[in-house]
Amino acid sequence: MELLIETAKQDWWVLLPILICSVLTIAVAIDRWSFYKANKRNVIELIPRLQKELARNNLMGAQNIAVQCGGIIGEVTEEAVRILSEQKKGFSRSFDIASTLASRKLEHRLTILGTIGGIAPFLGLFGTVFRILYTFQDLASQGNQSAAVAMGIGSALIATAFGLGVAIVAVVCYNTFQSTVKRFEDDFQLIKLLFLSFVDSEEDTKVQSGSSSVAL
Repeated sequence: MELLIETAKQDWWVLLPILICSVLTIAVAIDRWSFYKANKRNVIELIPRLQKELARNNLMGAQNIAVQCGGIIGEVTEEAVRILSEQKKGFSRSFDIASTLASRKLEHRLTILGTIGGIAPFLGLFGTVFRILYTFQDLASQGNQSAAVAMGIGSALIATAFGLGVAIVAVVCYNTFQSTVKRFEDDFQLIKLLFLSFVDSEEDTKVQSGSSSVAL
């Protein structure tokens, strides 16, 4: 404990950037976790309900289901209903734009975690190198003192440990949240396939009715 206090007093300016990174990591992790939790929806239950309404050609009912669903899944589904009602031929491209915009909301601030995970170990290493150099300078001026050497090396290793600890937390959070974003994107693709199947079935019906008219 005494070593930590001495390190904080002497090398505070070296540890300050790592401390800022740790605060940012915690803040972004809490923000993203709460956002994903608030927008989590059960797509397995949503898809059959939408399928029933689309099979009846009831776009208003499908839109009501999207509104009831809420969250980012509901927003994307509601946009899919709007696109389907306005431009069926260009549905795929328009839906991809909507889902990409939604993915950007999901990925917001994740680059902060990725950056911290990359630079925090180097900040710790910088603090370690600085403290070791300072310790060697003291040894050169004061002579061989084993206690001073031990204190200096211990203080140097604290910066490395602090930097590695922050980096590990940031990388774990980054990878976890990236997998969460991937699951949301998979849900978007399921919704897209559902609406595309409805568009294709309508086109097939039109082609068959047109062929029957020609035959008559």
